[in-house]
Amino acid sequence: MWKDQVLEWFTAVGPFAILLSIFINSIISILAFMPSVFLTAANLAFFGFWWGMLISFLGESIGAVVSFWLYRKGIKKFAPDLLMKNKWLVRLQETGGREAFLLVLALRLFPFAPSGLVTLAGATSRISLAGFAVASTVGKIPALMLEAFSVYQVLQWNAAGKVILALVAVGVVVLVLRGRLKR
Repeated sequence: MWKDQVLEWFTAVGPFAILLSIFINSIISILAFMPSVFLTAANLAFFGFWWGMLISFLGESIGAVVSFWLYRKGIKKFAPDLLMKNKWLVRLQETGGREAFLLVLALRLFPFAPSGLVTLAGATSRISLAGFAVASTVGKIPALMLEAFSVYQVLQWNAAGKVILALVAVGVVVLVLRGRLKR
């Protein structure tokens, strides 16, 4: 559904589709809770596998940096004391330099870590904007490649796509059952 809408927008704007994709990815990053898989699917369908993956990578990287900057400014301006009440965020706030760089890199390398939380964690630390940009961008490469390959296989609806979809379905069922059993 979302993928089809985005494909219509890409067709409508023609040569500006790349800029629109990057803009949409930035909005998704700022919102922090919205998955970008539908945009990756639209990019792969519209631009082809390699160009679509590159455009998704650029969009996610730029979106993460924009979000980091906005989160950092917003937290300092609107909620500077709020973070001090959460011991996890206090610890992250005290993290800087190489440790913060490696933390962001490690979290980005994990393909299922919520991107918005990684960006928020980076924004509450003392990592520089440049350090965050490099760690986040490098860390996104393997995760986005895995996402792009998976989405592409599902879009092609071949055997690999069916296996991926089945594994995702089993994973969702396991998570739901696990959550119910813990209650």
